[in-house]
Amino acid sequence: MKIILASNNQHKLEEIKAKLPSSIEVVTLKEVGITEDIPETGTTLEANALQKANYVAERVSGFVLADDSGLEVEALEWQPGVYSARYAGEHGNHAANNQKLLNALKTADTRNARFRTVLCLIRKDGVHYFEGVVNGTIATEHNGNQGFGYDPLFIPDGYGKTFAQMSLAEKNGMSHRAKALEKLTQFIESVV
Repeated sequence: MKIILASNNQHKLEEIKAKLPSSIEVVTLKEVGITEDIPETGTTLEANALQKANYVAERVSGFVLADDSGLEVEALEWQPGVYSARYAGEHGNHAANNQKLLNALKTADTRNARFRTVLCLIRKDGVHYFEGVVNGTIATEHNGNQGFGYDPLFIPDGYGKTFAQMSLAEKNGMSHRAKALEKLTQFIESVV
C-alpha cells in the first residue's frame, strides 16, 4: 500500500516512516511532483490537516496522509497550538519559537503542556482523522539536540528528559505523532 505524505518536513517524514509497518510505503511530495508550499490557513489542527490532504488529493491520485501538530501550553490558554510553527513570526524558526515560549513562561505558575497531532487520511471511501496526545511540561532551558521544533523544551510525563534528549526510537515509542500513527495503522489493517 502506498500513501502520499502531504508534508515537506523531513523530520515528520522520518518519524512517520519509522513508525508505520513496512507494508505501507510512504511517498513524498517531491516524488509525486509537488514542490510548492502547501497552504495552512486553518484555525484548528483538524482544519489544517484536511486542507493539506485536500491540496495533494486534488493534484494526484492515491491515498493521502496529512499531519498537523501543535504544542498547547496551559499557562498560555493552550496556545500556540495551530500556530506552533510560526509562533514567533517566521514559519519554522525553531530557535525563535523556543525562545519566545521560554520568555512567555518566565513568571508562569504552571508549565503544563501537551503535544497534539491530528492525522487526516483521504481514501476512496472518504476522510478519516486520527489524534494523538502526549502530556508533559516545558523545561526552563533547552536540553538535547535530537528531533525538531519544541523537542528541546518538552518533557513528557513520566520522563526526566526532553524529546530532544531521546533517540528517535524512544520518542516514537510514546510521542503524540506515534499515538496517532498507531490508530492509523490499526484502521488500515482493519479495512485491508
